[in-house]
Amino acid sequence: MQKELKILGGLFDLAAKKARVKELEEQMSGENFWNDQQAAQKVINEANHLKETIRQFEEMEARYEDMEVSYELVKEEEDAELFEELNEQLQAYQKDVNDFELQLLLSEPYDANNAILELHPGAGGTESQDWASMLLRMYQRWAEHKGFKVETLDYLPGEEAGVKSVTLLIKGHNAYGYLKAERGVHRLVRISPFDSSGRRHTSFVSCDVTPEMTDDVDIEIKPEEIKIDTYRASGAGGQHVNTTDSAVRITHLPTNIVVTCQNERSQIKNREAAMKMLKSKLYQLEIEKQQQELAAIRGEQKEIGWGSQIRSYVFHPYSMVKDHRTNVEIGNTQAVMDGEIDPFIDAYLRSQIK
Repeated sequence: MQKELKILGGLFDLAAKKARVKELEEQMSGENFWNDQQAAQKVINEANHLKETIRQFEEMEARYEDMEVSYELVKEEEDAELFEELNEQLQAYQKDVNDFELQLLLSEPYDANNAILELHPGAGGTESQDWASMLLRMYQRWAEHKGFKVETLDYLPGEEAGVKSVTLLIKGHNAYGYLKAERGVHRLVRISPFDSSGRRHTSFVSCDVTPEMTDDVDIEIKPEEIKIDTYRASGAGGQHVNTTDSAVRITHLPTNIVVTCQNERSQIKNREAAMKMLKSKLYQLEIEKQQQELAAIRGEQKEIGWGSQIRSYVFHPYSMVKDHRTNVEIGNTQAVMDGEIDPFIDAYLRSQIK
Protein backbone atom coordinates (compact mmCIF):
# COMPACT_ATOMS: atom_id res chain seq x y z
CA MET A 1 0.00 0.00 0.00
CA GLN A 2 2.87 2.37 0.74
CA LYS A 3 4.26 1.73 -2.75
CA GLU A 4 0.85 2.46 -4.32
CA LEU A 5 0.59 5.70 -2.37
CA LYS A 6 4.01 6.80 -3.64
CA ILE A 7 2.97 6.03 -7.23
CA LEU A 8 -0.23 7.97 -6.64
CA GLY A 9 1.80 10.87 -5.29
CA GLY A 10 3.90 10.84 -8.45
CA LEU A 11 0.78 11.00 -10.59
CA PHE A 12 -0.76 13.72 -8.48
CA ASP A 13 2.25 16.09 -8.09
CA LEU A 14 0.91 17.92 -5.03
CA ALA A 15 3.31 20.87 -5.35
CA ALA A 16 2.29 21.53 -8.96
CA LYS A 17 -1.41 21.35 -8.06
CA LYS A 18 -0.98 23.84 -5.20
CA ALA A 19 0.99 26.18 -7.47
CA ARG A 20 -1.83 26.03 -10.04
CA VAL A 21 -4.42 26.88 -7.36
CA LYS A 22 -2.34 29.90 -6.32
CA GLU A 23 -2.15 31.02 -9.95
CA LEU A 24 -5.93 30.70 -10.38
CA GLU A 25 -6.62 32.58 -7.15
CA GLU A 26 -4.44 35.43 -8.40
CA GLN A 27 -6.56 35.54 -11.56
CA MET A 28 -9.73 35.57 -9.46
CA SER A 29 -8.51 38.56 -7.46
CA GLY A 30 -7.91 40.65 -10.61
CA GLU A 31 -10.14 43.69 -11.04
CA ASN A 32 -11.26 42.63 -14.55
CA PHE A 33 -11.93 39.02 -13.60
CA TRP A 34 -15.73 39.24 -13.92
CA ASN A 35 -15.73 41.06 -17.26
CA ASP A 36 -16.17 37.71 -19.00
CA GLN A 37 -18.47 35.71 -16.73
CA GLN A 38 -18.22 32.48 -18.71
CA ALA A 39 -14.41 32.50 -18.59
CA ALA A 40 -14.52 33.49 -14.93
CA GLN A 41 -16.76 30.53 -14.10
CA LYS A 42 -14.33 28.14 -15.82
CA VAL A 43 -11.49 29.47 -13.66
CA ILE A 44 -13.58 29.09 -10.50
CA ASN A 45 -14.60 25.54 -11.44
CA GLU A 46 -10.99 24.53 -12.09
CA ALA A 47 -9.85 26.05 -8.79
CA ASN A 48 -12.62 24.33 -6.84
CA HIS A 49 -11.85 20.97 -8.47
CA LEU A 50 -8.13 21.27 -7.72
CA LYS A 51 -8.81 22.22 -4.11
CA GLU A 52 -11.08 19.20 -3.72
CA THR A 53 -8.54 16.77 -5.20
CA ILE A 54 -5.79 18.24 -2.99
CA ARG A 55 -8.07 17.73 0.03
CA GLN A 56 -8.75 14.12 -1.01
CA PHE A 57 -5.05 13.34 -1.47
CA GLU A 58 -4.02 14.89 1.86
CA GLU A 59 -6.86 13.04 3.57
CA MET A 60 -5.62 9.72 2.11
CA GLU A 61 -2.10 10.44 3.34
CA ALA A 62 -3.47 11.13 6.84
CA ARG A 63 -5.60 7.96 6.77
CA TYR A 64 -2.56 5.90 5.78
CA GLU A 65 -0.54 7.30 8.70
CA ASP A 66 -3.43 6.52 11.10
CA MET A 67 -3.60 2.93 9.81
CA GLU A 68 0.15 2.53 10.33
CA VAL A 69 -0.30 3.53 13.98
CA SER A 70 -3.28 1.18 14.30
CA TYR A 71 -1.24 -1.67 12.81
CA GLU A 72 1.50 -1.25 15.44
CA LEU A 73 -1.18 -1.23 18.13
CA VAL A 74 -2.80 -4.41 16.77
CA LYS A 75 0.58 -6.18 16.76
CA GLU A 76 1.13 -5.28 20.43
CA GLU A 77 -2.39 -6.05 21.65
CA GLU A 78 -3.02 -9.13 19.46
CA ASP A 79 -6.70 -8.19 19.55
CA ALA A 80 -8.79 -10.06 16.94
CA GLU A 81 -11.54 -7.43 17.00
CA LEU A 82 -9.08 -4.60 16.37
CA PHE A 83 -7.48 -6.63 13.57
CA GLU A 84 -10.87 -7.13 11.88
CA GLU A 85 -11.63 -3.41 12.18
CA LEU A 86 -8.26 -2.49 10.66
CA ASN A 87 -8.80 -4.96 7.81
CA GLU A 88 -12.14 -3.31 6.97
CA GLN A 89 -10.47 0.12 7.00
CA LEU A 90 -7.75 -1.18 4.70
CA GLN A 91 -10.25 -2.56 2.17
CA ALA A 92 -12.19 0.72 2.10
CA TYR A 93 -8.91 2.62 1.75
CA GLN A 94 -7.80 0.43 -1.16
CA LYS A 95 -11.05 1.20 -3.00
CA ASP A 96 -10.68 4.94 -2.40
CA VAL A 97 -7.08 4.89 -3.65
CA ASN A 98 -8.14 3.03 -6.82
CA ASP A 99 -10.99 5.49 -7.44
CA PHE A 100 -8.71 8.47 -6.92
CA GLU A 101 -6.07 7.00 -9.22
CA LEU A 102 -8.65 6.56 -11.97
CA GLN A 103 -9.72 10.20 -11.62
CA LEU A 104 -6.11 11.28 -12.14
CA LEU A 105 -5.74 9.05 -15.20
CA LEU A 106 -8.75 10.64 -16.91
CA SER A 107 -6.62 13.24 -18.64
CA GLU A 108 -7.68 12.93 -22.28
CA PRO A 109 -9.21 15.98 -24.00
CA TYR A 110 -12.77 16.56 -22.79
CA ASP A 111 -12.66 13.75 -20.18
CA ALA A 112 -13.63 16.33 -17.55
CA ASN A 113 -16.66 17.53 -19.57
CA ASN A 114 -20.31 16.75 -19.09
CA ALA A 115 -21.56 13.82 -21.16
CA ILE A 116 -24.35 13.53 -23.72
CA LEU A 117 -25.67 9.97 -23.65
CA GLU A 118 -28.11 8.59 -26.23
CA LEU A 119 -29.95 5.27 -26.24
CA HIS A 120 -31.39 3.80 -29.46
CA PRO A 121 -33.21 0.42 -29.47
CA GLY A 122 -32.37 -2.06 -32.21
CA ALA A 123 -34.82 -4.19 -34.17
CA GLY A 124 -37.45 -5.88 -32.08
CA GLY A 125 -40.07 -3.25 -31.39
CA THR A 126 -41.50 -3.25 -27.87
CA GLU A 127 -38.96 -5.76 -26.58
CA SER A 128 -35.96 -3.60 -27.51
CA GLN A 129 -37.71 -0.41 -26.45
CA ASP A 130 -38.35 -1.89 -23.01
CA TRP A 131 -34.64 -2.82 -22.80
CA ALA A 132 -33.80 0.80 -23.61
CA SER A 133 -35.95 1.99 -20.70
CA MET A 134 -34.14 -0.44 -18.38
CA LEU A 135 -30.76 0.94 -19.49
CA LEU A 136 -32.09 4.48 -19.06
CA ARG A 137 -32.93 3.71 -15.44
CA MET A 138 -29.51 2.06 -14.95
CA TYR A 139 -27.63 5.15 -16.12
CA GLN A 140 -29.87 7.47 -14.10
CA ARG A 141 -29.14 5.41 -10.98
CA TRP A 142 -25.40 5.37 -11.74
CA ALA A 143 -25.36 9.16 -12.12
CA GLU A 144 -27.27 9.51 -8.85
CA HIS A 145 -24.67 7.36 -7.05
CA LYS A 146 -21.91 9.60 -8.49
CA GLY A 147 -23.65 12.78 -7.41
CA PHE A 148 -24.11 13.86 -11.05
CA LYS A 149 -27.11 15.79 -12.34
CA VAL A 150 -29.19 14.39 -15.19
CA GLU A 151 -31.23 16.40 -17.71
CA THR A 152 -33.44 14.83 -20.36
CA LEU A 153 -32.74 16.64 -23.64
CA ASP A 154 -34.95 14.50 -25.84
CA TYR A 155 -37.40 11.68 -25.10
CA LEU A 156 -39.52 9.68 -27.54
CA PRO A 157 -41.71 7.06 -25.81
CA GLY A 158 -42.56 3.68 -27.29
CA GLU A 159 -46.11 2.92 -28.43
CA GLU A 160 -46.70 0.14 -25.88
CA ALA A 161 -43.78 0.34 -23.45
CA GLY A 162 -40.24 1.61 -23.13
CA VAL A 163 -38.63 4.33 -25.22
CA LYS A 164 -37.88 4.71 -28.94
CA SER A 165 -34.97 7.04 -28.19
CA VAL A 166 -33.70 9.19 -25.35
CA THR A 167 -30.91 11.73 -24.97
CA LEU A 168 -29.53 12.65 -21.54
CA LEU A 169 -27.15 15.40 -20.48
CA ILE A 170 -25.18 14.08 -17.50
CA LYS A 171 -23.49 16.90 -15.62
CA GLY A 172 -20.49 16.28 -13.39
CA HIS A 173 -16.72 16.38 -13.35
CA ASN A 174 -15.30 13.55 -15.53
CA ALA A 175 -18.80 12.47 -16.61
CA TYR A 176 -17.61 11.96 -20.19
CA GLY A 177 -14.35 10.38 -19.03
CA TYR A 178 -16.29 7.66 -17.24
CA LEU A 179 -19.19 7.20 -19.63
CA LYS A 180 -17.10 6.92 -22.79
CA ALA A 181 -16.54 3.34 -21.55
CA GLU A 182 -20.25 2.67 -22.17
CA ARG A 183 -20.23 3.49 -25.89
CA GLY A 184 -21.38 0.52 -27.95
CA VAL A 185 -24.14 -2.06 -28.20
CA HIS A 186 -25.67 -3.60 -25.06
CA ARG A 187 -27.28 -7.05 -25.43
CA LEU A 188 -30.06 -8.48 -23.25
CA VAL A 189 -31.10 -12.15 -23.01
CA ARG A 190 -34.26 -12.87 -20.98
CA ILE A 191 -37.69 -14.47 -20.92
CA SER A 192 -39.81 -11.77 -22.54
CA PRO A 193 -42.63 -10.33 -20.40
CA PHE A 194 -44.37 -9.47 -23.68
CA ASP A 195 -44.36 -13.04 -25.00
CA SER A 196 -47.36 -15.08 -23.82
CA SER A 197 -45.48 -18.28 -24.74
CA GLY A 198 -42.67 -17.45 -22.28
CA ARG A 199 -39.93 -17.73 -24.88
CA ARG A 200 -36.41 -16.39 -24.50
CA HIS A 201 -35.64 -13.19 -26.43
CA THR A 202 -32.44 -11.31 -27.29
CA SER A 203 -32.60 -7.51 -27.54
CA PHE A 204 -30.06 -4.87 -28.51
CA VAL A 205 -29.70 -1.18 -27.66
CA SER A 206 -26.91 1.11 -28.85
CA CYS A 207 -25.44 3.63 -26.43
CA ASP A 208 -23.76 6.71 -27.90
CA VAL A 209 -21.70 8.98 -25.65
CA THR A 210 -20.14 12.32 -26.60
CA PRO A 211 -18.64 15.13 -24.53
CA GLU A 212 -20.72 18.28 -24.17
CA MET A 213 -18.91 20.95 -26.16
CA THR A 214 -18.42 24.40 -24.67
CA ASP A 215 -18.77 27.58 -26.73
CA ASP A 216 -15.00 28.04 -26.96
CA VAL A 217 -14.49 24.80 -28.91
CA ASP A 218 -13.52 25.59 -32.49
CA ILE A 219 -15.72 23.34 -34.63
CA GLU A 220 -16.89 25.13 -37.76
CA ILE A 221 -20.50 24.55 -38.79
CA LYS A 222 -21.50 26.52 -41.88
CA PRO A 223 -25.13 27.77 -42.04
CA GLU A 224 -25.62 26.22 -45.49
CA GLU A 225 -24.59 22.79 -44.12
CA ILE A 226 -27.47 22.49 -41.66
CA LYS A 227 -31.22 22.13 -41.92
CA ILE A 228 -33.28 23.27 -38.93
CA ASP A 229 -36.83 22.02 -38.32
CA THR A 230 -39.13 22.99 -35.47
CA TYR A 231 -42.04 20.95 -34.15
CA ARG A 232 -44.25 20.58 -31.12
CA ALA A 233 -42.59 18.88 -28.18
CA SER A 234 -44.06 15.54 -27.12
CA GLY A 235 -43.53 13.04 -24.37
CA ALA A 236 -44.90 11.62 -21.17
CA GLY A 237 -46.21 14.97 -19.99
CA GLY A 238 -45.13 17.90 -17.85
CA GLN A 239 -42.33 19.97 -19.30
CA HIS A 240 -42.11 17.73 -22.38
CA VAL A 241 -45.49 18.86 -23.71
CA ASN A 242 -46.38 22.38 -24.79
CA THR A 243 -48.56 24.18 -27.31
CA THR A 244 -45.87 25.89 -29.38
CA ASP A 245 -43.33 24.61 -31.91
CA SER A 246 -40.44 24.85 -29.45
CA ALA A 247 -38.71 21.53 -30.16
CA VAL A 248 -35.77 21.71 -32.57
CA ARG A 249 -34.29 19.16 -34.99
CA ILE A 250 -31.00 19.95 -36.73
CA THR A 251 -29.70 17.88 -39.64
CA HIS A 252 -26.04 18.23 -40.65
CA LEU A 253 -26.27 17.68 -44.40
CA PRO A 254 -22.67 16.61 -45.18
CA THR A 255 -22.71 13.82 -42.57
CA ASN A 256 -26.48 13.25 -42.24
CA ILE A 257 -26.14 13.55 -38.45
CA VAL A 258 -29.47 14.45 -36.81
CA VAL A 259 -29.84 15.93 -33.32
CA THR A 260 -33.02 16.94 -31.51
CA CYS A 261 -33.79 18.84 -28.32
CA GLN A 262 -37.15 19.52 -26.69
CA ASN A 263 -36.14 19.93 -23.05
CA GLU A 264 -36.55 23.71 -22.93
CA ARG A 265 -39.79 25.64 -23.47
CA SER A 266 -37.92 28.23 -25.52
CA GLN A 267 -37.13 27.41 -29.15
CA ILE A 268 -33.96 29.54 -28.89
CA LYS A 269 -32.65 27.55 -25.92
CA ASN A 270 -33.49 24.25 -27.60
CA ARG A 271 -31.61 25.41 -30.69
CA GLU A 272 -28.54 26.35 -28.62
CA ALA A 273 -28.59 22.96 -26.89
CA ALA A 274 -29.02 21.13 -30.21
CA MET A 275 -26.06 23.00 -31.72
CA LYS A 276 -23.90 21.90 -28.77
CA MET A 277 -25.02 18.32 -29.35
CA LEU A 278 -24.15 18.61 -33.05
CA LYS A 279 -20.68 19.93 -32.20
CA SER A 280 -20.22 16.97 -29.88
CA LYS A 281 -21.23 14.52 -32.61
CA LEU A 282 -18.89 16.11 -35.16
CA TYR A 283 -16.03 16.03 -32.64
CA GLN A 284 -16.64 12.33 -32.00
CA LEU A 285 -16.79 11.65 -35.73
CA GLU A 286 -13.39 13.31 -36.19
CA ILE A 287 -11.89 11.22 -33.36
CA GLU A 288 -13.22 8.02 -34.94
CA LYS A 289 -11.70 8.99 -38.31
CA GLN A 290 -8.32 9.50 -36.65
CA GLN A 291 -8.60 6.11 -34.92
CA GLN A 292 -9.45 4.40 -38.21
CA GLU A 293 -6.47 6.03 -39.93
CA LEU A 294 -4.13 4.89 -37.14
CA ALA A 295 -5.55 1.38 -37.26
CA ALA A 296 -5.00 1.25 -41.03
CA ILE A 297 -1.38 2.37 -40.62
CA ARG A 298 -0.75 -0.24 -37.92
CA GLY A 299 -2.59 -2.95 -39.84
CA GLU A 300 -5.03 -3.54 -36.99
CA GLN A 301 -7.99 -5.73 -37.86
CA LYS A 302 -10.47 -4.41 -35.34
CA GLU A 303 -13.76 -2.62 -35.70
CA ILE A 304 -13.79 0.98 -34.53
CA GLY A 305 -17.12 2.66 -34.03
CA TRP A 306 -20.45 2.61 -32.29
CA GLY A 307 -21.70 -0.74 -33.54
CA SER A 308 -19.55 -3.25 -31.68
CA GLN A 309 -21.27 -5.30 -28.96
CA ILE A 310 -19.56 -4.47 -25.67
CA ARG A 311 -21.62 -6.18 -22.99
CA SER A 312 -24.19 -8.95 -22.49
CA TYR A 313 -26.83 -8.93 -19.75
CA VAL A 314 -28.12 -12.49 -19.34
CA PHE A 315 -31.19 -12.94 -17.13
CA HIS A 316 -32.04 -16.46 -18.37
CA PRO A 317 -31.10 -19.34 -18.24
CA TYR A 318 -28.58 -17.97 -15.70
CA SER A 319 -27.79 -14.54 -14.22
CA MET A 320 -24.63 -12.86 -15.47
CA VAL A 321 -23.48 -9.55 -16.89
CA LYS A 322 -20.26 -9.86 -18.90
CA ASP A 323 -18.17 -7.17 -20.57
CA HIS A 324 -16.69 -8.67 -23.73
CA ARG A 325 -13.80 -6.18 -23.91
CA THR A 326 -12.33 -6.91 -20.47
CA ASN A 327 -14.04 -10.22 -19.53
CA VAL A 328 -15.26 -8.68 -16.26
CA GLU A 329 -18.29 -10.65 -15.03
CA ILE A 330 -20.85 -9.82 -12.33
CA GLY A 331 -23.41 -12.39 -11.23
CA ASN A 332 -25.68 -9.92 -9.39
CA THR A 333 -27.67 -8.64 -12.36
CA GLN A 334 -30.06 -6.65 -10.17
CA ALA A 335 -27.19 -4.64 -8.67
CA VAL A 336 -25.92 -3.82 -12.17
CA MET A 337 -29.37 -2.70 -13.30
CA ASP A 338 -29.51 -0.52 -10.17
CA GLY A 339 -26.51 1.39 -11.46
CA GLU A 340 -23.52 -0.51 -10.07
CA ILE A 341 -21.51 -0.47 -13.30
CA ASP A 342 -18.27 1.02 -11.96
CA PRO A 343 -16.35 -2.30 -12.13
CA PHE A 344 -16.99 -2.43 -15.90
CA ILE A 345 -16.05 1.22 -16.40
CA ASP A 346 -12.94 0.93 -14.21
CA ALA A 347 -11.64 -2.19 -15.98
CA TYR A 348 -12.21 -0.76 -19.46
CA LEU A 349 -10.56 2.61 -18.73
CA ARG A 350 -7.54 0.94 -17.12
CA SER A 351 -7.18 -1.39 -20.12
CA GLN A 352 -7.09 1.65 -22.43
CA ILE A 353 -4.46 3.37 -20.29
CA LYS A 354 -2.22 0.31 -20.32
